Amino acid sequence: MGQGLWRVARSQQLQHQGYSGQGYLTREHGRRIATNNVSSTSHRKQTQGGIDIYHLLKTRKSKEQEGFINLEMLPPELSFTILSYLNATDLCLASCVWQDLANDELLWQGLCKSTWGHCSIYNKNPPLGFSFRKLYMQLDEGSLTFNANPDEGVNYFMSKGILDDSPKEIAKFIFCTRTLNWKKLRIYLDERRDVLDDLVTLHNFRNQFLPNALREFFRHIHAPEERGEYLETLITKFSHRFCACNPDLMRELGLSPDAVYVLCYSLILLSIDLTSPHVKNKMSKREFIRNTRRAAQNISEDFVGHLYDNIYLIGHVAA
Repeated sequence: MGQGLWRVARSQQLQHQGYSGQGYLTREHGRRIATNNVSSTSHRKQTQGGIDIYHLLKTRKSKEQEGFINLEMLPPELSFTILSYLNATDLCLASCVWQDLANDELLWQGLCKSTWGHCSIYNKNPPLGFSFRKLYMQLDEGSLTFNANPDEGVNYFMSKGILDDSPKEIAKFIFCTRTLNWKKLRIYLDERRDVLDDLVTLHNFRNQFLPNALREFFRHIHAPEERGEYLETLITKFSHRFCACNPDLMRELGLSPDAVYVLCYSLILLSIDLTSPHVKNKMSKREFIRNTRRAAQNISEDFVGHLYDNIYLIGHVAA
């Protein structure tokens, strides 16, 4: 048995190395087979993927050149595509080698808009001497200032003409930016309720399940760590916005903003109960339905049951 398996393996090895059952293949015949395989593979790559980038780079690379490929020797579209994957620090380093390419305005414009999705200056005629590279540095400086002192950060953006002095513009900037410290942002929104109002209206909760919409809301506007007036304000604003986005659903379920407010508070308490390691006796589904319907009597039992299942399976709504 062992000898038979050895012969099969050995036969396959010899065939792979260029032997046949009648003896050795000629060297020239083996070379032709290898050449045909390579050419067919190359043809297949070019047929499937268009231009073979490997051969394009290889032909453009001189014999004396070693190391990284010179981006200036590539087509501009390919060079810009490669550089578009770099962050601001690496792009600055690349500009030391490929100054014209790495300083291109389109690259820095993409970096600005991917990090700060909305700025008032985007929709204005750029002033004389404007560059997106300089704007990126100002936006980065302003974000760091905001994370230290929100009021000073907003004033910095306004002084540079990046933001207009308007609650709606500030709200759009906050909504489209992910580099702001959420603790500082929470303090700022608690003080600037006018900005908070416009920020809430930017959310679209249409056709979203209530717990999922609440999670999205608290991802942009972080809930306070303790209960209080600010948390009540957030839930009230969310309830009215959710009802405004889903008028048909509210009529179908017979819900009002006050009923949604009760449900949101119930979901937050249920989230704490189910996820906290300090609570040993977890609230059951039946208890949650009974307590919730006691506070809001017109709510369907099946709907409240689905709310419980969502928290049980997915987790906290304000984590």
